[in-house]
Amino acid sequence: MTTLQQFTARVTAGEHLVFDDMLAAAQLLFDEQSDQQQMAQFLVALSQKGETAHEVAALATVMKSYALDVQAPEGIYIDNCGTGGDGLSTFNISTTSAFVLAGGGIPIAKHGNRKISSKSGSSDVLEALGIHTLATIDDTLALLQQEGIAFLYAPNVHPRLKRIGEVRRAIGKPTIFNLVGPLTNPVPLKTQFVGINRPDFTMEYASVLQMLGRERAVVVSGARGMDEASLEGQNTFVLVDNGDLIPFALRAEDAGLRETPLEAIRGGDAQENAVILRELLDGKQSAYFDTVLLNSGIGFFAYGHASSVKEGVEMARDSILSGRAKQKLEAVIAFSDKLKREGAHS
Repeated sequence: MTTLQQFTARVTAGEHLVFDDMLAAAQLLFDEQSDQQQMAQFLVALSQKGETAHEVAALATVMKSYALDVQAPEGIYIDNCGTGGDGLSTFNISTTSAFVLAGGGIPIAKHGNRKISSKSGSSDVLEALGIHTLATIDDTLALLQQEGIAFLYAPNVHPRLKRIGEVRRAIGKPTIFNLVGPLTNPVPLKTQFVGINRPDFTMEYASVLQMLGRERAVVVSGARGMDEASLEGQNTFVLVDNGDLIPFALRAEDAGLRETPLEAIRGGDAQENAVILRELLDGKQSAYFDTVLLNSGIGFFAYGHASSVKEGVEMARDSILSGRAKQKLEAVIAFSDKLKREGAHS
């Protein structure tokens, strides 16, 4: 049997691992007996070589096999979780967009985590809003059934991630796990919108989504490698449409929005980002607002609700200005409060 050190040596020499080899290496990463330093060396070597579509798909396959079984209510769900790791300290765009998509009638099962390589991960901002992230799987599914939106906290559904999380924190830089996170939602997905921090990898990532059975999906990388669509510069996209992978590019103006530099959407810690999110859902106009319109618009397009990103942007605007997106936020907070109260009495 090949050891993790042997795989590391091959990767360090510049060899791309074929799917089956990466499956074997991934099993070693998830083996509770594997040495954490060797795990770190392998992940760093992969990152320095540059990961391939087969390596990402194989790791996603193994990670998902260890996830808890989540029996989601029947429906076509979308996840809009990005890879993180872009180092740009923006606010929580995809978490905010999740409420906008849900307000527009799209069932959303968002996979997320605490901050690992950012100031505020999705779970951090949800807690700052008063949304309890440690709900059980049953509670999560009840929320999904009731409101058409739920947040799956990665460590809750991936019990084997604890040791890997320790290794990732020790590395302190993005690894292949950033790329794999959005691919391992335990809720079955036919459609997805993923922002990645590598414009050169959008086509490979789209082919991974296709390998993993997505019928329709959109991959985007924004300006300066932002793992969301940006109002600044040109966004690089690939649309997965059944058997086809269709690359395209889009600027803010193409979707009827103003070009704005990334500095205008800097975030802060979880508390500051929660304030930004609330004000935005109240309809406060800003670069934050427009960024969420763009990313939610792409979500509506990825789901097939909108025939273009521009049409999706108008659906997003309507979801916010009608108050429906804010109602979704309040409904999720109320659900969480009820669970807390029941927990206190039990």
